[in-house]
Amino acid sequence: MAAADRSALISAAEARRATLFALVAVFLDVVGFGLIIPVLPRLIEEVGHTGLDGAARIGGWLFAAFSLAQFVFAPLAGALSDRFGRRPLLLLAIAGLSVDYVVQAMAPTVLWLFVGRLIAGVCGSSYVIANACLADVSSPENRARSFGRMTAAFGLGFVLGPAIGGMLGEFGTRVPFWSAAVLAGVNFLFGLFALPETLACESRRSFRWHEANPLGILAVFGRYTGVLPYALVLTVFFFGTSVYAAIWPFWGMAKYGWSSMTVGLTLAASGITVALLQGFGTGPAVARWGERRMAAVGLAGAATTCVGFALSPTTAVVVVMLIVNAVEGFAHPMLSALMSKAVPEDTQGALQGGISALMNLAMLVGALFYTQAFGYFLSEAAPVRSPDISFFIAASLMLLALGLFIRQARRATV
Repeated sequence: MAAADRSALISAAEARRATLFALVAVFLDVVGFGLIIPVLPRLIEEVGHTGLDGAARIGGWLFAAFSLAQFVFAPLAGALSDRFGRRPLLLLAIAGLSVDYVVQAMAPTVLWLFVGRLIAGVCGSSYVIANACLADVSSPENRARSFGRMTAAFGLGFVLGPAIGGMLGEFGTRVPFWSAAVLAGVNFLFGLFALPETLACESRRSFRWHEANPLGILAVFGRYTGVLPYALVLTVFFFGTSVYAAIWPFWGMAKYGWSSMTVGLTLAASGITVALLQGFGTGPAVARWGERRMAAVGLAGAATTCVGFALSPTTAVVVVMLIVNAVEGFAHPMLSALMSKAVPEDTQGALQGGISALMNLAMLVGALFYTQAFGYFLSEAAPVRSPDISFFIAASLMLLALGLFIRQARRATV
């Protein structure tokens, strides 16, 4: 059944409510996730009775547990929502996030932090189902605009979340977790009363295990000429950029003595610069220079700023580098656009699912790698003690990605 026919099965008022809730749900989920980032290092130190180097290593395993759970369960949640409808799966995911934050707010040991992160990963598929809700109630010609609004909601949530979390962290390491739990609870109650079911019974289909297999969707990269090399570039790029999610709070605290508020404000500043450049600069840049050149600019900028962060002597220089780092945001969408041109229209969803799987896998491995390297090079066992080694490693990977991209781009133009 076409999207326009499906959307006609519910009233215009219900479609507006579903759209509003999908956007608000993702916004609040991202705010809640951002709230806890600035204080997580201190909470790990507190419950793990360890220093910052040990906390970084534990943090890497926590992030890996979250990424693994999300990698496994996001395709499953999408397939289940096609069978049972969007509303129950989305409400279940939001309720699970509230439970996760309560568990972490009360965690007496590191083990309970892992329990919370696993719950968060399982329930972190809310954005997948929210996107499906938007597709249900949007006509094909309006779908891109709806997804653009979802991207804006995600970006705004990540700007506000860390900034607010950093301020709340000044009142205690567990305050942001309780605040995130309340946000998720309010989100759940809002959906309980405001969210209609957007998938009609006659549009549902039987559950298919192969569509819930997170590794199966990677096969799309090998089916079409020219896609696999760009997928390799994206994988190296994602692995390189995972350094930020893995060690940013730990790095700032170790190198500059940042408070949780400073961590939150730097993350918010990064989100704002990327959002502004992507929102206002992508269209004109692509129109003038094309996707290949802008992808190369993004990869080169990513390598440059990794070195810049490693060499920054003060927080003020870090802020300047955060502005420069915004050009890194060109790499992912430009590479995705180049890949999308190589596959047919009916495979676009599979391609995006494969890219998402690549990102989750790279973030999982990268979180473990960078945090273990960061912790090692802060310890007395390291031949050189420095919090910056991980950024130099990431810069090398970005240069590798740039080299692979240039090689493929030359082949594609021959």
